[in-house]
Amino acid sequence: MVMLSKSKLLAYRQCHRRLWLELHHPELCENSESTQARFSAGHRVGDIARKIYDPMDNGVFIDARVDGYEAAFARTQALLVTPQPIFEAGFRAEGALAFADVMLPIPNGETLNWRMVEVKSSSKVKDYHRDDAAVQAFIARSACVPLTAIAVAHIDTEWVYPGNNDYSGLLKEVDLTAEAFGRGAEVSEWICEAKTIAAGQNEPCIATGDHCSKPNPCGFLSHCQAEETQAAEPIAWLPGRFKKELKAHINANSVTEMRDLPDDLLTDIQRRVKVATLSGQTYFDRDGAARELANYMPPGYFLDFETILFSVPLWKGTHPYQQIPFQFSAHHLLQDGTLCHHEFVDLSGDDPSEALANDLIDVCGTVGPIYAYNATFEKGRIEDLAQRFPSLATPLKAMAHRLVDLLPVANKYFYHPDQHGSWSIKAVLPALCPDLRYDKLIGVQNGGMAMEAFIEAISPETLPSRKQEIRAQLLAYCALDTYAMVRMWSAFTGITVPQ
Repeated sequence: MVMLSKSKLLAYRQCHRRLWLELHHPELCENSESTQARFSAGHRVGDIARKIYDPMDNGVFIDARVDGYEAAFARTQALLVTPQPIFEAGFRAEGALAFADVMLPIPNGETLNWRMVEVKSSSKVKDYHRDDAAVQAFIARSACVPLTAIAVAHIDTEWVYPGNNDYSGLLKEVDLTAEAFGRGAEVSEWICEAKTIAAGQNEPCIATGDHCSKPNPCGFLSHCQAEETQAAEPIAWLPGRFKKELKAHINANSVTEMRDLPDDLLTDIQRRVKVATLSGQTYFDRDGAARELANYMPPGYFLDFETILFSVPLWKGTHPYQQIPFQFSAHHLLQDGTLCHHEFVDLSGDDPSEALANDLIDVCGTVGPIYAYNATFEKGRIEDLAQRFPSLATPLKAMAHRLVDLLPVANKYFYHPDQHGSWSIKAVLPALCPDLRYDKLIGVQNGGMAMEAFIEAISPETLPSRKQEIRAQLLAYCALDTYAMVRMWSAFTGITVPQ
């Protein structure tokens, strides 16, 4: 009989087909970069949690991957009569098994009760965390563990790291004891139904849908989609929110093709995308775009940041999941049409923020528009720097006021059928400037890869030669981002720039 782990039960809760595939064809799973990043963040937070809940280092860590499940269960039972924290304690009952992140002893006369804490790398308690706690509590109590309380600990994003490896305030607990204990019968039903699905010989027939990404992206999506007839022009390419009437029409008529949607239920921009997609013709109001940008003529700058965020902060004065710029590229278009380029990247492993802020002020001066693509992001980073470094606040805030966003201009005046409903710079650029290609770059080709490259570069284990390779890749990627904006601005305004 298959013993169902907590993760398998949560897979069942998301999609019965996902559970079956995880058990019968795990080789078909293709986890995304974001999923892998989430796993890494979870491991890092778990390591810190052991230090937070066991500051005297009196606890015991059980590693089932090294010792095996049977040894882990036996050792857990032996440790439950001793008063020290237990990490990754293992329990099994009712055909299911689970490993608890943290078990904390509560003296009760001559015996011990226990409090369980499930540690999450998210910034709040989510619905599936509540399911998680209910499963953990049910299995532990069914295994006769004297569990009297259970909580979920999540990242407190308001907490600021004081330095010196002091992470005592990183986690915030939410007690779920009453809720989790009250869902025992519900969890028992999940286990029974999950066992039936697991024992099935045939893959459940469940169509793809919203559940494929909620609560977490499913690694079997490509497999499931390959079994379905895909729409030629899917309605998912339509941007923005759908009207209630449109949603009702889609659900009532099982619509998958854009061509089958009535125009009167679409917004203006959705109709524009539909027309361009079905006709194969690009929409480009060049005159409108030029008018929009007429008040922002050279000299000007084109700015892009690359940032890193950590669930567990590395640098004093920063908080969890804070977007910290470690690199920028700035193309400077002079009034005579000359194009200059400035760049900054810090791969030392130290906090790059203050050095970057000073360099940014020197490069961008005090006059001229500063173009960005989705400038809200750049504005947020500049304002963060101004808050962190009061002596630099005045020039940084002035710089934030000079930002001009090219994204809404593209969104309003340009659409190519190959964009598939996206106005990301990587979707717009190949249509506007086909000679510029991100996929021709060596190594780093997107923001996620830039983050991964930065983490590798600052690792003490990375060789100097590899760090130089990463540096070159990061500089080339970020420079293309800002040069792409230069060319986009040229296409919108009709003003020629160097190529």
